[in-house]
Amino acid sequence: MNITLEQAEKVIAAAKLKSTAIDTKMNIAIVDAGANLVAFGRMDGAWLGSLDISIKKAKTARYFDMNTGVIGGLSQPGQPLFNIEHSNNGLITFPGGVPIKNAAGEIIGAIGVSGSSVENDHTVAEAGASAI
Repeated sequence: MNITLEQAEKVIAAAKLKSTAIDTKMNIAIVDAGANLVAFGRMDGAWLGSLDISIKKAKTARYFDMNTGVIGGLSQPGQPLFNIEHSNNGLITFPGGVPIKNAAGEIIGAIGVSGSSVENDHTVAEAGASAI
């Protein structure tokens, strides 16, 4: 099961709404179940450097089916996934990537958000993922 373009656009709209509510400008990437980019939105004035980060956050969340912040905790020195960020052509292991599930609880894709603090990135990603 894959996220559709219509669903991805709904996720981006919800993420943009949350971003505006907390006064941030974000890059928002949506990938499908195969970690392929389906939709992308760069809010006016969002950092150019965060474009790639948002896509990598979405892919990382889908590759491992967990929030990127969780992976970050597991990738610290002495933890079981130490240095995992160097795999898969580069992963992002800090908050802002969240798997997207359908009504049956199946993962159909993921969202990656970047452009502010990691706390704000995660908040916006969660708002987007919750739109499905």
